[in-house]
Amino acid sequence: MKLSKLLIANRGEVSIRIARAASGLGVPTVSIYSEDDANSRHRLTTDVSIPLKGRGAKAYLDQEEILSIALREGCDSIHPGYGFLSENSGFAKRCEDSKINFIGPDPKTLEILGDKLKAVLLAESLGVPTLPGLRKVIDLNEAKEFHSKNGIFLLKAIAGGGGRGIRIVRNSEELDTIFKSCSEEALHSFGNPNLYAEKYLSIARHVEVQVLGDGSGKVLHFWDRDCSLQRKNQKLLEIAPAPVLDPKLREQIISYSLKIASHLSYRSLGTFEFLISPDSEIYFIESNPRLQVEHTITEEITGVDLVEAQLEIASGKSFQDIGLEQKNIEFPKGYAIQIRINSETWDEKGEIIPSSGKIKVFEPSSGPGVRVDSSVYSGYEVGPNFDSLLAKLIVHSKHTDFSKLIHSAYRALSEFRIEGIKTNLPLLLNVFKRKELESYSVWTKFIEENISGLTNTRSIDHKKYNFDPVQNENLENFKIKEEIPEGLISFHSPMTGSLIDIYPKEGDPIRKGEKLVLLSSMKMEHLLHSETTGIIEKILIKPGKVISEGEALVWIRQEDLEHSSFHHEEKIDPDQIRPDLKEVLDRLLLNEDVSRHQAVSKRHKRGQRTARENVADLCDPGSFVEYGSLAIAAQRRRRSIEELIKLSPADGLIAGLGTVNTELFDPHVARASVLAYDYTVFMGTQGAISHKKTDRFLEMVESQKLPLVFFTEGGGGRPGEVDVPAVAGLDLHTFRKYAGLKGKSLRIAIAAGRCFAGNAALFGASDIRIATEDSNIGMGGPVMVKGGGLGNFSAEEIGPAEVQTKNGVIDILVKNEEEAVFTAKKALSYFQGNIKKYEYKDQKILRTLIPENRLRSYEIRSVISSLADTDSVLEFRKDFAKGIVTSLIRIEGRPFGLIANNSSHLGGAIDVEGAEKASEFAEFCDLNKLPILFLCDTPGFMVGPEAEKRGLVRKAAKFFEAGASLQVPVFTIVLRKGYGLGAMAMAAGSFHSPVFTISWPTGEFGAMGIEGEIRTGYQKELSEVKDWKERQILFERLVAEAYERGKAINMASYLEIDAVIDPAESRKWILRGYDSCI
Repeated sequence: MKLSKLLIANRGEVSIRIARAASGLGVPTVSIYSEDDANSRHRLTTDVSIPLKGRGAKAYLDQEEILSIALREGCDSIHPGYGFLSENSGFAKRCEDSKINFIGPDPKTLEILGDKLKAVLLAESLGVPTLPGLRKVIDLNEAKEFHSKNGIFLLKAIAGGGGRGIRIVRNSEELDTIFKSCSEEALHSFGNPNLYAEKYLSIARHVEVQVLGDGSGKVLHFWDRDCSLQRKNQKLLEIAPAPVLDPKLREQIISYSLKIASHLSYRSLGTFEFLISPDSEIYFIESNPRLQVEHTITEEITGVDLVEAQLEIASGKSFQDIGLEQKNIEFPKGYAIQIRINSETWDEKGEIIPSSGKIKVFEPSSGPGVRVDSSVYSGYEVGPNFDSLLAKLIVHSKHTDFSKLIHSAYRALSEFRIEGIKTNLPLLLNVFKRKELESYSVWTKFIEENISGLTNTRSIDHKKYNFDPVQNENLENFKIKEEIPEGLISFHSPMTGSLIDIYPKEGDPIRKGEKLVLLSSMKMEHLLHSETTGIIEKILIKPGKVISEGEALVWIRQEDLEHSSFHHEEKIDPDQIRPDLKEVLDRLLLNEDVSRHQAVSKRHKRGQRTARENVADLCDPGSFVEYGSLAIAAQRRRRSIEELIKLSPADGLIAGLGTVNTELFDPHVARASVLAYDYTVFMGTQGAISHKKTDRFLEMVESQKLPLVFFTEGGGGRPGEVDVPAVAGLDLHTFRKYAGLKGKSLRIAIAAGRCFAGNAALFGASDIRIATEDSNIGMGGPVMVKGGGLGNFSAEEIGPAEVQTKNGVIDILVKNEEEAVFTAKKALSYFQGNIKKYEYKDQKILRTLIPENRLRSYEIRSVISSLADTDSVLEFRKDFAKGIVTSLIRIEGRPFGLIANNSSHLGGAIDVEGAEKASEFAEFCDLNKLPILFLCDTPGFMVGPEAEKRGLVRKAAKFFEAGASLQVPVFTIVLRKGYGLGAMAMAAGSFHSPVFTISWPTGEFGAMGIEGEIRTGYQKELSEVKDWKERQILFERLVAEAYERGKAINMASYLEIDAVIDPAESRKWILRGYDSCI
């Protein structure tokens, strides 16, 4: 779409940068500004400027107002810049819904990359190395457990960036304070307090790759940047390209970045960030799906205006349209550095002290190779409500000698003049005097570990290139004298900011080193501790107020608390159960099997397990948490509450979260959701409240993309729900929501015993359907059948397992519930990822499994079990459509879907049921991201009048449609016959569609079956031979000639297939093909 008018949803220098790029493209712009940003220069650099309601960052986060302004001003596009709403997938979705072009990645990409945990999990799934850690949101106890096992680690917020919400945990004594502080900072900065744990690298380089994608899957890279010089995990100096970086490492991190971006069909600008250890190990840590603060240096070394390119891609143009090709983005000659000049100082302990006030003089550096991006000016008032960045000084040197860039940058930094407020210029100048910088022997903690020397302004002499400002000698600095009552000590704020909280109350004791107040300044939270021991006499400022540097916050009366009359409160016994908790625990106990002896005993007598026993067997021990456990049936008008609690625990539906298979996978990968109808509650029927619970739970399953295991035993809709005003209840959403999970969340259903009506509908809508031998499954039970005038039948006569297995309703038939749960866990594992431990047979056995006699059948399942990892084959619908075998398998622990022809049935010809089975399984694998392996041995599709009576044309076409729609990697191995349309369908529609189509030496090929081809093509010649024996000899000769012509070796010589291989090399080919896929 063409950009006709652009709203810039940001402030400061980045807003100015975007406005300039848009102006160059002739796009009108609109800026916005908060109440405390009215004097910011960015509002003057656009065609229109609109004020926001509110102050500080909160104003720039008001999605409703920003969208309203955009629509009112006729803007068709919004550029979020960086920070604020730039990584907010919800805002991007709202823009999309409002027909406004969000200049950035699409909402789905933002949802993944904007969540560090999801980004790391995606990287791991693509084989990109990451730091070890807990792949889930953790609580304090889990953090303590992680520390006890791993030692020093990083606590990280799952959202946001800019170094906020990150803490190093060095010892367990400080963990409680650090955890709370980190969580509170994450909540304050990003609106999300959730944290996760990750291994801490004490010495590492931080290198990132700049990319630009057009949304089609094509992604360009613009080389790399080194961001190792940081303060408090926030970048301070950035260099492009990364100095003294091994070319092999550079190539690898670029490859990893493109792999992730291409997988997502990434659109717009973005970076992928890595840590590199001293022994050259690479670890992906996060992605920034937006314009970066340090994009400037990449622009300098490549000559590409990245913001302009971003805008043009957003307008719908291709790389070719804007003249960008990877081959033309050559490795740069020279280097560029960006230096962040901030309104802050450091003390010798490494604590950052923000500063604010009026800038009296602002004179940036200039000259060849010098660029300054800034929005401040002489007279500008720096406040406490925004980031401390004042200016970005960018210096570019075309010399390949990195030290020359350092000398040029130091000179430019020395010429930069800011007066009126304190800045980090002295510290930056000291950094440039360190010999480690020229050799670039630095790491991410270099500045913090050398802070004492870097903050000593007297130890290093820097030449001045500016005159000192004229001083008015008649004016003396003065402060208002603070009147403090005798015997009290005043605690002063060391910085300007907003007071978030004061922890003690007046009259409370406080000891030296205990936390006293929490301040917010320059978007950072600062926890301040008491410098003395005593009693809080008076609190002078209320939370929420803006305070100045040096302002008094509290008065403390010094007192020796160890010998004072003050006594600590008595410790609370954590094991004590209060009455309110006991009420809850007693109620929950009534749901458990231990409280329901009669119902449990009846269940066991029938040889079945209870729903809770099945759930406990499925989930890893101690991992299950239950939703809606206090629900009861909607029959309060018929029965007392006490009776309903006894009769309908959880309203007959157990719902919850847990983990499955943590012995094989990381807990985050092993996460799962569970639903189980409880047959001991009104025969597993679906009540009004349980429907409400199901709908709520399915929404959560969809939003979190959780796999779901559903125990569906039960009798369908429940009559007698008198509490709910309804006639037929046909307006509920359960069935639509469950069906809508297709392709979003894996659904595994287990039917045991009776499964009728609504329960059967949910069973049938599942991706994987497992049933026990004693199950009966039908869209109506005995009562419904009788009510429809269709006769009297027992439940055992309706939809028995034998029938539902042969007709394909049941995917996997098992003996009992125990085996069903085991099979469900195994089935789920294929979608949880690779496993590390596996065994497989000697692959030379594959050379012997296809008979030399081309007319002799063989057992295809022997081929599959020999090719796959030992005990890794899970076959679907074995007794339905016997000419096609569909299975889940593993090869070296990696999961695949497999579709094979069975020559023992119709010679491998694909009939109506076979085409249906294959196409449905291919679609299932594609929706759930499993690569597909076809084992082809077919004379083609079944033909003849009987076949056509059953709709073969439609089903065969469906098979081709499924193949053409596949987005997952496909591999085809021809075992023997590869004839006609059927063989093409076994290769996703064409032998050149899969990643490879290869053949074993026994392969034979033709446009149709050889015998049919000879009888059709040589009908005249054969009819002219009158003698039957001679005609048969001629026929066999022609068949032999056609067979030679269609042999695999000849087929490969025409490049109609990719190779003829030793069958023993099949696993090698499959793995190499798999690893070569993006």
